[in-house]
Parts: sequence; structure tokens; C-alpha cells
Amino acid sequence: MNTVFHPGSERGIVDHGWLQARHSFSFAGFFNPDRMNFGALRVLNDDIIAPGKGFGTHPHDNMEIVTIPQSGIVEHKDSMGHVQQLLPGEVQAMSAGSGIQHSEYNGSSSEPLKLFQIWVLPKERNVKPQYDQRAFLEEDRKNRFQFVASPNGIDESLSINQDAFFSLADFNTESSRTYEIQMPPNGCYLFVIEGTIQVEGETLGPRDAFGFWDAPSVDFLPTEDTRLLCIEVPML
Repeated sequence: MNTVFHPGSERGIVDHGWLQARHSFSFAGFFNPDRMNFGALRVLNDDIIAPGKGFGTHPHDNMEIVTIPQSGIVEHKDSMGHVQQLLPGEVQAMSAGSGIQHSEYNGSSSEPLKLFQIWVLPKERNVKPQYDQRAFLEEDRKNRFQFVASPNGIDESLSINQDAFFSLADFNTESSRTYEIQMPPNGCYLFVIEGTIQVEGETLGPRDAFGFWDAPSVDFLPTEDTRLLCIEVPML
């Protein structure tokens, strides 16, 4: 097994006033040659957007973009004609493919918007763009991994153009747990949203991350109630 540990404290920090962001990988004004990607996982941004503010219309192409709101309201609009609200408990997946324009705003005039925005390199380039979102029941991830985006629709997850699997999980401290690779020889990036886990000799707290590859699974022990985001990707 090969592993990497990314402390949350070493992420890039951005404060534009209306946007406060933490970048797990090199992005915009944050550059770290040791933090370019984890396999096909290129971007994991942890954003807080001020009320009424957001990202104006801008283009993307050949990227799989998954958005997971933690609190607040996302107002989404794109060149495919989608005008949507995205709420906590929902997940959005967008294949930018041959090209798309979109905007993302905080839909509240009084409350901040907190979200994760994640980019994964696509399996095929220049495909027809697509967009989808759906709600996922919180009780379906109690002490198990709930897949929310995948290439094969596991758990009625959203479809993406990559052999990658996004999952959320809420674990208590009853016993050790295991993440099993869905599509070998993928690797997996475990990102702690809340709580604490012990894995391969490391103790991970909120916003710490642990990646592993060249192994079919990894065992870990939650030492308190813990919420995880797991991103399994080809290691390129």
C-alpha cells in the first residue's frame, strides 16, 4: 500500500472578502508542486461564500465537477438551460465535456453558503455536456458508505464521465471500518469533514485527508462520531 497524508492546516488559504476558501490542491493563486492532484482528483475546494455573492458566468470544459453543499443555498444557472437551487442533502454533478458556461451564487441574502467543489479529470474528452442533481437521504449513510456519484449508478448515484466513486459516510465509534476499492487499481482519498479517525498510524481530524493506492482496501477506526467524504479515482 502507498499512502499520503494531507493535514488540513497545509491547505491553500484564500480570502477575497466575499469568498473564503481552502484548497487541498494547487488552484488559482495557491501553488504547491507537491499538491497538484491525487490521481484523477484535481481540485477539492472548501468554500464559504458571503450572502448574495458568488461566481459569475464562466466557462469550463473537459472536467467532471461535483458540488456538495454543507449549509445554505446554491443558485445554479448554465448554458444548457438549467436554473436550479441546490440544498444541503443534495449533490450536483456536471460533465463540462466539450464546453459549458455556468454561474454559482449564494441564494441567501443573510446566511453564508458553505460547500465543497471537486474537480476530477474526465475519462473521455469532449463528450456532450450533462448536468444532474439529486437528494440523498442522510439515514442511508449511517455506518456505511453512500455513493453519490459514480460511473455505474451504484446506490442510484449521479453519473460521471470517469471511473471514479464519490461517497459520504457517517460513522459512530462502535468498531473499525473498511473502505473497499470499487474498481481496482483505483486509489481513494479519504477527507474528514467532521470528527476523528485513525488510519495506518495517522490520526486525522476535521479537514485532514489520507490517500491510499496499490491496495484493495483500507481499515480505519473512528474515535468519535465522524463524517467522511471519500473520492475513489484512477491513479493515472
